Amino acid sequence: MRIMNNKELENKIKKIASSLIYEKGYVCAVEMLIKLDYLTKKDYEDWRFGKIEYLEKACKINLSKLSTINRTIKKIANDLKLEKSLTGYNQYGKGIKRRLIVSKSGDKNIENAYATHYLDKKRINELQTDKASV
Repeated sequence: MRIMNNKELENKIKKIASSLIYEKGYVCAVEMLIKLDYLTKKDYEDWRFGKIEYLEKACKINLSKLSTINRTIKKIANDLKLEKSLTGYNQYGKGIKRRLIVSKSGDKNIENAYATHYLDKKRINELQTDKASV
């Protein structure tokens, strides 16, 4: 896998963000990492089931690029005036549902950056209307 420079990465994030908003009505870091192939769906699931200590450990990219991804998503969301929604990630499976951590440090700002989903309310309404008419 070729590592993109920041400009190439930002351009790719913009394209993926548009497609995620159209497809799901929102954009978030975890979905972006999967679409960029920096996080496999299997590793995501393993993290959700508590098999991976923190999400960044499973990402196939360095922390600097992860910061660039989160910063770019936030900028796109601000430009598009998307609504912020904090979404906590809880462990899947049986037993106690503990809150999962994303970063090794557990820093609140980093955790919040990953937990923030940016919603396009108009698109979400369209998707719900389409689903109801099926």
